[in-house]
Amino acid sequence: MLLFGLIAVVMMNFAANSLLNRAGIDLFGMDPLGFAGVRLLAGAAMLAALVAWRGGWPATTRTRMAGSGWLVLYLVPFSLAYLTLPSGVGALVLFGVVQITMFAGSALGGTTPRAAQWAGMGLAMAGLAWLLWPGVGTPLDLAGVAFMAVAGIGWGLFSLKGRGSLDPLGDMAMSFVIAAPIALLLIFLGTSWTFWGVIVGVICGAVTSGLGYALWYRVLPKIAATTGAVAQLSVPVIALVAGAALLGEALTVDILIGAAIVLGGIALSVLKR
Repeated sequence: MLLFGLIAVVMMNFAANSLLNRAGIDLFGMDPLGFAGVRLLAGAAMLAALVAWRGGWPATTRTRMAGSGWLVLYLVPFSLAYLTLPSGVGALVLFGVVQITMFAGSALGGTTPRAAQWAGMGLAMAGLAWLLWPGVGTPLDLAGVAFMAVAGIGWGLFSLKGRGSLDPLGDMAMSFVIAAPIALLLIFLGTSWTFWGVIVGVICGAVTSGLGYALWYRVLPKIAATTGAVAQLSVPVIALVAGAALLGEALTVDILIGAAIVLGGIALSVLKR
């Protein structure tokens, strides 16, 4: 139950990232590159402070540098996608691609998913296809979908890298700190700045990203990669409901049907017979 609770907290943090990005960029008019830079720098500052308080600064290794690269590959396209995508739909695209990436990585690593997990993935992907099918809901911007697909690949690889983590806080801190120069470049390239956009970016970086991702790295070694992939498909459902309640985004019958199918796929993959 403790593990289930930790996973639930992580998934709510992931959903909050979509809502905060959408709010900062669309509602408060923040430039997406600047927002990504503020988010990355705030996460680096928070995690560096926690590591310094703990003591014993982690070394810079090739694995941590690779993790930092996957983090940036996720973070920048993620913000660019939210120029046009609603928060819930963006999360659906993101974690659909994440699931494919983690299943493929697991298979290539020699871990064969069980039949129920394949069936669950298929059912969940059918739910995503229902939601993204032309004519269902609001037409989607193809550039936004493409950016979010790239972000999904980056996050999937970042999650796979975390499965071998022996020091979740140290690994996450180094991933952010190594990317800090890129954060400064993104801030320099930002063209539109707002007070509330910066505040939201700091919260998104320090709390729902930095602390949330460190907790995710702590949980990942305790679960199968395929389970982690499918569990993350709960995030779009949370984001859809929260986006409708907090940002006024559309929540139609078609969206509810698709969300129910996605949850059914998750249940099929992770629950025991």
